[in-house]
Amino acid sequence: MKVIRDPLKLTRLIQGLKRKGKSIGFVPTMGALHPGHLSLINQAKKDNDCAVVSIFVNPAQFGPQEDLSRYPRPLKNDLLLCRKQSVNVVFLPDSKIMYPEGFSTFVNVEGLSGLLCAAARPGHFRGVATVVAKLLNIVSPDVLYLGQKDAQQSVIIARMVKDLNFAVKLKVLPTVRQKDGLALSSRNAYLNKIQRLEAQVLFKALGLARTLIDCGQSDAARIIAKMKELISRKKQAKIDYVAIVDPERLQPLKKINRDCLVCLAVKFGKTRLIDNLRITCG
Repeated sequence: MKVIRDPLKLTRLIQGLKRKGKSIGFVPTMGALHPGHLSLINQAKKDNDCAVVSIFVNPAQFGPQEDLSRYPRPLKNDLLLCRKQSVNVVFLPDSKIMYPEGFSTFVNVEGLSGLLCAAARPGHFRGVATVVAKLLNIVSPDVLYLGQKDAQQSVIIARMVKDLNFAVKLKVLPTVRQKDGLALSSRNAYLNKIQRLEAQVLFKALGLARTLIDCGQSDAARIIAKMKELISRKKQAKIDYVAIVDPERLQPLKKINRDCLVCLAVKFGKTRLIDNLRITCG
């Protein structure tokens, strides 16, 4: 496994592999790897000749009051996991490399970046789109792997890839969950025991939405109200939003008569968790 910090060195390596006819699968991460990340890495290994993983805690996607300074960075363990997964290349840049002095170019996906999580995290998706665009330019992968847990992020990156003509195929893999349904996230480590137990309600609320829709309820407002009522029973839960939206445009739906994305963001203490469930209708 090669660990590379220099973007130009990585680009040259990838170019050499492609000249030999090798396909490249790419998994961008912020480290603190868990089984959700590993599922992406395993798929990248399965589909391609070479798997490239980036580990970079991207400062451009954190707001002033967010957890950039305390975001987990277990680098030794992350590299060990990558070796165990037979990753070919780990890209390990730092902020000075990715955002050198004078950096002033950003990517913003209009419309999609102003919905849902954007209200609580202004500028977040501009930071996400910018770093992914840079990484795609550096790595030039054949396939980019993302997780469904970050549904809005995946939709935004898909639009950016299409709009900017990146020659990459996007694969979004299912959310990996713990036995009680909680979506795996690096931020789960912030939860205390009570918050961790209460956080189970997120998956239960998504399941409630599915049940209501399966039973014929088509009024989105009523479904959302029932979900909020369930979540609000947990003392430490503070709802940011619960929404039912179009899976591609992320616009709110009033009536559920086609495929939809049920999504939510809830704080437990200072920890903000997101989750979603795509529901197929008819």
